[in-house]
Amino acid sequence: MKDAATRSADGGAHGRGRDRGWFTPTQPPDGAGAPAPDGHSRPQEGSPPPGQGAAEAARPAARPGKWVAVRSVKPPAPAGPSPAPAPPPAAPPSPPPEQQRPPGHQWPPEQQPLAEHQPLAEHQRPAEHQRPAEHQRPAEPPPDQRFRPAPAPAPAAGAAESPDTHAVRSTLAELEPVADKATSYFYALLFIRNPDLRALFPVAMDTQRDRLFKALLTAARHADDAATLTAYLSRLGRGHRKYGTRPEHYPAVGECLLAALARYAPATWNEATEAAWVRTYTAISQIMIDAAAEDEEQSPAWWQAEIVRHELRTPDIAVVTVRPDQPYPFLAGQYTTLETPWWPRVWRHYSFSAAPRPDGLLSFHVKAVPAGWVSGALVHRARPGDVLRLGPPAGSMIVDHSTDNGLLCLGGGTGIAPIKALVEDVAEHGRCRPVEVFYGARHTGDLYDIDTMLQLQRAHNWLSVRPVVSDGPTRGLSGELPAIVRQYGPWPAYDAYLSGPPGMIRSGVDALVGIGIPSHRIRHDEIGGLMAASPG
Repeated sequence: MKDAATRSADGGAHGRGRDRGWFTPTQPPDGAGAPAPDGHSRPQEGSPPPGQGAAEAARPAARPGKWVAVRSVKPPAPAGPSPAPAPPPAAPPSPPPEQQRPPGHQWPPEQQPLAEHQPLAEHQRPAEHQRPAEHQRPAEPPPDQRFRPAPAPAPAAGAAESPDTHAVRSTLAELEPVADKATSYFYALLFIRNPDLRALFPVAMDTQRDRLFKALLTAARHADDAATLTAYLSRLGRGHRKYGTRPEHYPAVGECLLAALARYAPATWNEATEAAWVRTYTAISQIMIDAAAEDEEQSPAWWQAEIVRHELRTPDIAVVTVRPDQPYPFLAGQYTTLETPWWPRVWRHYSFSAAPRPDGLLSFHVKAVPAGWVSGALVHRARPGDVLRLGPPAGSMIVDHSTDNGLLCLGGGTGIAPIKALVEDVAEHGRCRPVEVFYGARHTGDLYDIDTMLQLQRAHNWLSVRPVVSDGPTRGLSGELPAIVRQYGPWPAYDAYLSGPPGMIRSGVDALVGIGIPSHRIRHDEIGGLMAASPG
């Protein structure tokens, strides 16, 4: 199933993180492995000093006009220094006039690493399922083990945001009306100055055009929230390993980003704004490099996975089962990114449709969408024996096994895939807790997995499955899924999980909040914005 990211309804944890940051480079299909940065661990950071936003507080701030050099906690490899990278999206236009690199900016010769996944708002992962590289911060090192540049100037009394955050947000506000031109210029400049980077991107850049600006907006939105920003960027840094992103890519990206901002936001661009962006980008890139480096010590950049079973459930929906070439650790309710041999460097997000199995097999529900390159290939072209490539698991739509709360699950279309995995997870833990599943589709024939769900209901007396059809005749419930769920409430002692089309999720969240379920107990696929999955 093509899924987007998950989070709390109140905008808390961003689980299904879209491995898409400032841009999204990808590893060529036959390319060498994704070389990762030096493997050092990043210490925890405290609360931001006065005048600093979370972005600069998350990593050491840079001196105005300079890219800050950060000494690694561990001694660097004798091979020499390694610069700093970041991630892109958007199609390059005609090449822009050649520009000189911003004067007076030197990028860090060394960077140090960190890995951390976005914490759940209320549902902490059980200890037995935690992956140290993604979910645990390293201990704080002694302060003398790294350089600490002077913090940014303190904000005025009563200011709601730091000076750097204000400068960054002001630039983005000016940039918004011309975001398409700015991102096109950014990529054209990046590829002209660094032609070797073009090979890391898909041939067609159309799905990447707006990711740069949306990623910047996301970072700016959370610039004064160190925990959320660090978790978001750490996830991006880990995810970018599979694209072949290296530390030395980040300086090139930063220079072209500054050039694009200076060109398309002239009203707000000045020396102070430039210095704020230098500090912010240095902090951003540092977090991503840290996360990638620590993740390298724990897992590969990608997994090869052979298709062992391909079952066509409807003319446009297939259940694809694969066998990874090495153990693939994940939790029920999570998702992965997937690349096919027919569309190299084009990755799409799919949820696991089953809880972890003893045989190590992984299954996905895939619906072919119009003009969907990857989904169409998986449904109509893929056969047993074909080999796919999987990125690392991600997502926070998982069961909290430390509570006896019931589960209220809404699955629309192929959104039933992660819901089925959650049901299996509850069953495997052996605790009798009520699980209410509302399985929605437009027509009765679209309930392609109803037999499996009813079989699970017969096997477990704590499980209730209700099919809901919005259009056409049905022997089950008829109407829109959120409205039906509202009729069956209230659900005061339930945690809610939603997966399906964006419209269903929006209306579903509104309905659930309206009947009294706290927003922090609602997990759902991320809709719209930066982390929404690309069609196809």
